[in-house]
Amino acid sequence: MSVRDAVRRAAGTLVHRAWAAIRRAGAITPRSPAGHRFKRLGEGACLAFPTGAIFGEEWIEIGDGTLVGERVSISAGMNPGLDLGPGTVVRIGRSCSIGRGTHIVGHQRIEIGDDVFTGPYVYITDQNHVYDDPETPIGRQWPRNNPVTIGSGSWLGAGAIILPGTRLGRNTVVAGGAVVRGEFPDHCVLAGVPARVVRSYTPDEGWRMPFLPSGPISAGPVAAGPQETSVPLDPATIPGLPSPHADRDL
Repeated sequence: MSVRDAVRRAAGTLVHRAWAAIRRAGAITPRSPAGHRFKRLGEGACLAFPTGAIFGEEWIEIGDGTLVGERVSISAGMNPGLDLGPGTVVRIGRSCSIGRGTHIVGHQRIEIGDDVFTGPYVYITDQNHVYDDPETPIGRQWPRNNPVTIGSGSWLGAGAIILPGTRLGRNTVVAGGAVVRGEFPDHCVLAGVPARVVRSYTPDEGWRMPFLPSGPISAGPVAAGPQETSVPLDPATIPGLPSPHADRDL
């Protein structure tokens, strides 16, 4: 090994060790100074460094054991320094995993249950601009708030967008890139723009595809990572599911 290679290797090792130390020191935990600013930051919770925009911590609760990835933005209120009253604006439950680059933007109420997992770059907000006056710039029209609830055990794929007024039931899958608004029951799979139910489960009927005339389907949701979640609307293209006309094709 040449002297140059040895120096390069040593420098690389030093940089990686230094960056790992910086990440450990910069992470926000219940025992770090930044962690004390939250209304509640549960035992074992951690916000990875580098963080995104974090403000309004007095109105943000994060449950025990929840891991928040790098560059995740979590905010309560329009701007830092606002008084939002005595309640909680953003609550994230226990044992959640929030993927890197996700934005959770709360103004009135965002409730995320326990054991919720998201892929990277998910966007969740309870406020949206309005377009009441066509002559006024949209950004200058007063926005409207509508609370958001994400049921425990749910799984949001990469790039999913959760709009104001959305209420997801327990153990709901949201496909990557879906744009969701509205109320949806427990145990369903949502996909598309706008999102709709492409599979649902009930104890009596098992898994069903609402848009098919055929009976129950035995296969459950495809087991992919949150960043890989993608449920096409055409049932013939969904991996692992039998054709609705399988008997006819034999």
